[in-house]
Amino acid sequence: MSLEKIKADRLKKLENIKAAKINPFPSKTGPRLFILDVLEDFDILEKEKKEISLAGRLRSQRTHGGSSFANLEDFSGQIQIYFKKDELGEKNYNFFAENLDIGDFIQAQGEVFKTQKGERTLLVKKYKILAKSLNQLPEKWHGLKDVEERFRKRYLDLLMNKDVRARFAMRSKIIKELRAFLEAEGFLEVETPVLQPLPGGALAKPFRTHLNALNMDLYLRIAPELYLKRLLVGGFEKIYEIGRCFRNEGMDKLHNPDFTMLEFYWAYADYQDVMNLVERMFGFLVPEMEIEFQDNKINFTDPFKRISIGELIMEHYKIDIGQALRMDLEKILIQAGEKPEKDAPDCKLIDEIFKTIRPNIIKPTFVTNHPIEMSSLAKASEQNPKEAQRFQMIVAGMEIINAYSELNNPKEQAERMKEQEKGRQDDEIQRFDRDYIEALEYGMPPAAGLGLGVDRLVQFLTNAANIREVILFPTMRQKE
Repeated sequence: MSLEKIKADRLKKLENIKAAKINPFPSKTGPRLFILDVLEDFDILEKEKKEISLAGRLRSQRTHGGSSFANLEDFSGQIQIYFKKDELGEKNYNFFAENLDIGDFIQAQGEVFKTQKGERTLLVKKYKILAKSLNQLPEKWHGLKDVEERFRKRYLDLLMNKDVRARFAMRSKIIKELRAFLEAEGFLEVETPVLQPLPGGALAKPFRTHLNALNMDLYLRIAPELYLKRLLVGGFEKIYEIGRCFRNEGMDKLHNPDFTMLEFYWAYADYQDVMNLVERMFGFLVPEMEIEFQDNKINFTDPFKRISIGELIMEHYKIDIGQALRMDLEKILIQAGEKPEKDAPDCKLIDEIFKTIRPNIIKPTFVTNHPIEMSSLAKASEQNPKEAQRFQMIVAGMEIINAYSELNNPKEQAERMKEQEKGRQDDEIQRFDRDYIEALEYGMPPAAGLGLGVDRLVQFLTNAANIREVILFPTMRQKE
């Protein structure tokens, strides 16, 4: 039977329900138990012959004469339910058999018992239609040739694949644990603007929009950093925010245009303190201390490896980035199969070289001391002013965290921002933010900050190959 015919048949059943003076989409459900709780207390409920009420979606239906068996599912689990003509009466039984389909939501009331095969079952004494489904659930969902269809129709993906539901339940738990850890460390959760007059806090191309009420252009934030640091000026000492950020850039297995970021800022701390805190945080998030990700077993028991970006590039390419000429950097990139950008500054070439090494970094590693030109908001090292007090945490080839000691010298920060703007035509710059500089002029304590990609963290902790597997509704090309 075609999908059009199936839908037409269900629409006819919908009219039958209405003709019987029954609301196919009622507002009120009434008291109910969760299926998982019923299964856990099944023996007690069976012994007491207590009448209970369940609500959920019909997932299967098998009719044999005057008996029908179905599976009822809510978020907690599934249970078999039994419709019996002798129990319901011929009229109510026939109405169910003729007008309800797999996918419909119902409320079922009755007593539990075990079948001869030991199947835990609810004998239905009353039922109520809660919502009539008009489209048939797909039969062959797991073998979809068009994998992107799963992301376009995430509601069906969740419905047909319990592992997908479990992954998103785990995502929620991971974010809850992040909050629990930071709250225990004394951090306060705050919220800052998503619409900003200037994009800042990262080197990324922003999305631009227009506010009609004030006739002004605004940007979707690429990071909350500069607003969070204003709060340090205002007297807060430990703050964090978990929220959506937006970058108008490429898409791949590690990037989505809108994503979830955790950022925190910690007064009177430096980037070394943050490294130590990150090690404690992963001990809290991964109590078993080992994760399997894409055929790699990754252990968190030992202190994370710490290596400067210069040492890392020296190990792989035998070149000293502190002494290298531009032609040397371009040669390395060409050897690695990359095409150097003609007008890119040297620091960007170094970053591109680092990205060719990153996939090989499997164990948790802090890559430190990036060139100061790559880190316009970070403090310079007191030992070597050409290097930033910065680290990136890499694990399984992914950058999970970017952190640094925050630059709090307003004069130096203004000079760095102006230097970035000078001669650059692209959008991936830290623009001169006069309001932020004025805030720094009132005094910001020494501090360190961290940005953590929540989607990548969930991707890693749930062993998902693609970031779209951990974002409920990832950005997709429209289907024609």
